[in-house]
Amino acid sequence: MRVEKAKIADVPQIHKLVNYFASQGQMLARPLSEIYENLRDFFVVREGDELVACVALHICWHDLVEIKSLAVAEEQQDAGLGTELVQECIEEAKGLGVPTVFCLTYQPAFFEQFGFNRIGLMELPRKIWGECQRCPKYPDCDETAMILQLKPSATVQW
Repeated sequence: MRVEKAKIADVPQIHKLVNYFASQGQMLARPLSEIYENLRDFFVVREGDELVACVALHICWHDLVEIKSLAVAEEQQDAGLGTELVQECIEEAKGLGVPTVFCLTYQPAFFEQFGFNRIGLMELPRKIWGECQRCPKYPDCDETAMILQLKPSATVQW
């Protein structure tokens, strides 16, 4: 199994995997149309013909990207796939020259192992809040906001 860019044929399986965890309150649900529209953001891991993990790296602005929709099938959760996917996102962000990566998560300890630090939700720029308005928990978000500075000397101007 290896991390690859998602393909059109992966969309139904990404949708199923992400929304399975969303139905358990562990992440934000994604409509099928949104996955198609943002397919270029997604990385996937397949086992044979089955998609077993996915993540998206979404560009928000010239200095900010978001890791989102990280989902690993329950039977694969101890195989290191989540780690590989996040590392791929971080490398992609570096390659793009973006200095700051953020995520909203229920698993902050997982992201801390990559150097992410917890921040207050209100410290995030307003431009990321558009998606939040679709969340059933809005405006009472209970996720942890986390940020990773890839270029520590860079000044973030939100």
